[in-house]
Amino acid sequence: MQTGSANHDRILAAAIDWAGAPMAIATVVETWKSAPCPTGTHMLVHADGRFVGSVSGGCVEADVLERAQMVLSGAPAVVRSYGVADNAAWEVGLPCGGDIQVLVQPVSVHGFPPSLFDAIVTARGHGETLSVVTDLTTGQSALSDDPQAKGFVNVYYPPRRLLIIGAVEIASALAAIAVSQGIEVTLCDPRGRFLTADRFPGVRLDDRWPDEAVKAFAPDSRCAVVTLSHDPKIDDPALIYALESPAAYVAALGSVRSHQARLERLLAAGVRPEDGARIEGPAGVAINAISAPEIALSIAGGMVRAFNVGMR
Repeated sequence: MQTGSANHDRILAAAIDWAGAPMAIATVVETWKSAPCPTGTHMLVHADGRFVGSVSGGCVEADVLERAQMVLSGAPAVVRSYGVADNAAWEVGLPCGGDIQVLVQPVSVHGFPPSLFDAIVTARGHGETLSVVTDLTTGQSALSDDPQAKGFVNVYYPPRRLLIIGAVEIASALAAIAVSQGIEVTLCDPRGRFLTADRFPGVRLDDRWPDEAVKAFAPDSRCAVVTLSHDPKIDDPALIYALESPAAYVAALGSVRSHQARLERLLAAGVRPEDGARIEGPAGVAINAISAPEIALSIAGGMVRAFNVGMR
C-alpha cells in the first residue's frame, strides 16, 4: 500500500533537531471508516518523553507512548490496532468510530534508520519525491524506488508551495497561516516600498514583475498562486501565466463584479474560458470574512481544500 501524509514537515524538523538521541517513531499504516488521521501520519517520540505529531488526534496517544517506551527499551517493533473500546472509548479507543493500525518502531538500523531522515530532507529540498517501504513483520524500513514494493510504502513529497502576488495586509496573515502548515511561501510585488522583510519576516521576497516571478516559481500540482494586489497591471499577468501551469489552486481577491471584469480582461488577452474558470474568484471559502485575517483564513481554506483533493 502506498500513501503519504501532510504532517511530515514537523516530524522531519524534530528528527533533525533530536539527531543522535534515542527515538521511536509511530506511523498510521491502515485506517477504516472515520479514522482521525490518514495513513502515513507520524508521531515521533524522544527517549526523554517529548513527542511531536499525532496518530489519532489525541485518542490513543497515551498507549502509543507506552509502546514507544517499550521499543526504546529493546522490545521489537509492534503493530497495534485501535478501534472503539466498549467501556473505555476515551482511554485507548477511537470515539469517532474509526479503526486504525499503528506501527511503532525504533529509530535505529533495525527499525527506521536515522539516515532515512537525512535522505528525505535532502530529496524534499531538491523538489523530489522519496518513498520508504516498511516490512510490517520485521519493522524494518528502507528506501524504495519500486512502485510495486511489498509492505507499507510511505511517500514523502516535496513541500507544498504558495506564491502570493501583492504585498498587502491580507498577504501577511495568509503567509503566516501557510507557513504554520509547512507550506513554503514566496511573496511577489514589484513595488519596493510594499515588499519589505520587516513586514513579511520569514518569507521569500520577489520584486520582479509577476509574469517573471510566476515563470521562475514554476508552479506544479503542489503549488498555489493567489493574487491580492487589486491592481490589474500586477494581478493579471500573474494569473495568465499561472493558468498555463498545473497549479492546484489559482485564486484572485475581489468581488463577484470585479472578478467578472477580470475574466473579461483575461479572455481578451487570450486566456481560454476553461482556463479562466479555474480561478477561484472571489478567493477563498465562504465564511462571511470581513477583516484581513479572516479573509486570509478563507483563502487558506480554499487552498488546503484544493491541495487535499488528491491528498498529495
